[in-house]
Amino acid sequence: MKDQFRQIVRQKIIDGLAAVPPSLTRRDIWLPVVANKATAVIGMRRAGKTSLLWQILADRLAQGAPREGLVYFSFEDERLAGIQAKDLDLLVEEYYRLYPQWRDRQRVVFFLDEIQVAPGWEMFARRILDSEQVDLFLSGSSARLLSREVATSMRGRAMESVVLPFSFRESLRHAGCEPETRTDRLTKTERSMLANRLLNYLEQGGFPEAQGLDMRNRTELLRSYIDVVLLRDVVERHSVSQPLALRWMVRQLLANAAGSFSVNKFYVELKSQGFAIGKDTLHSYLGYLEDAFLLRGLAIATGSERRRRVNPRKIYPIDTGLIPIMDRSGKANLGHQLETAVFLELIRCGSEIAYVRTAKGFEVDFLARYVDGHEELIQVCANIDDPATLAREVRALQDAATEFPRAEQVLITIDKPAVLDIQAGIRVTEAREWLLNKR
Repeated sequence: MKDQFRQIVRQKIIDGLAAVPPSLTRRDIWLPVVANKATAVIGMRRAGKTSLLWQILADRLAQGAPREGLVYFSFEDERLAGIQAKDLDLLVEEYYRLYPQWRDRQRVVFFLDEIQVAPGWEMFARRILDSEQVDLFLSGSSARLLSREVATSMRGRAMESVVLPFSFRESLRHAGCEPETRTDRLTKTERSMLANRLLNYLEQGGFPEAQGLDMRNRTELLRSYIDVVLLRDVVERHSVSQPLALRWMVRQLLANAAGSFSVNKFYVELKSQGFAIGKDTLHSYLGYLEDAFLLRGLAIATGSERRRRVNPRKIYPIDTGLIPIMDRSGKANLGHQLETAVFLELIRCGSEIAYVRTAKGFEVDFLARYVDGHEELIQVCANIDDPATLAREVRALQDAATEFPRAEQVLITIDKPAVLDIQAGIRVTEAREWLLNKR
């Protein structure tokens, strides 16, 4: 069997080195650079992990790295079915047979895509990091590549880079209409175009394959993504015994995107429908969905671990386009879409995020702490034309500011009213400007 794999591995190395990096939309994704550690590219299926590997390879090439030292190898190949960790040495052996002059003289960069196909790959990766002059970039099915047990077996030898679907800026770049100047220098026509593009982005989301599709095709595509994640990354991987309850949970979470989710309340609802399932099982299901990058949870801002545990988390889908997919109406709340887009952008810029509930009961969507120490209290409201709505959002920010006095107060909306009566200390910004300028 090993000899059979040897021929295939050798040919794939040759083919990979001959391949021209494809022309792809450039991603603005942070990559960790730490010597002697692998970089694991993780994220939901179809978010663009393979494309990012090719982007990294193309960047190395543009910086002058020799092509023969940049090895892209995909394990998503039916000829490699049954490959084991013990067979992975073939990759190193066959490469150095082709290029013996590289051994112990220059660093080779291996881009190993879908490596989770080979069980036990973690030990191989750790060993060659220790014994060979190599840099490793790894990508694969999100729930299996760097799950908790794999992170343990890598023993701190891997750094994560999370790939989300396109940001608003990346979606504009993909469509060929990314602004070439700052948003405050755009013409009225350009600003109107951006406003329309933002609404389209919130509706269709950022999955690369969904860009430009009509509603019917987009819905079917995104529904297929959800189905594959549930089947492969959750049901099969974790031997889920109640897939119907799991699907009901996903439907509930997407329909109430950006809302609080209580496992206890959901448990009572399931029980009333005749489901015999425990609360601990439901907690596990929620964890599986997060591990598969379908959803992300947001805890309350508090220094008390007990308060953090007893308060429900807010749940956000990994893409705004997923929000209406499980809803029979096929519609989504614009406010929920906008809040989700802001949440995902805060993740992209590496901030630490929580939501705020004040002692007086007011709620602010986000408390964001950035790596430079700056803090922001962020309230998201799609429309603040109604004075009562504006007053409510401002009141929440002001009350939260008494508990977090170092934080800048920010109110994000779709369109800022021409005349805005608001107290000093609160910055009102349009969503398109905030999303494009956040970085």
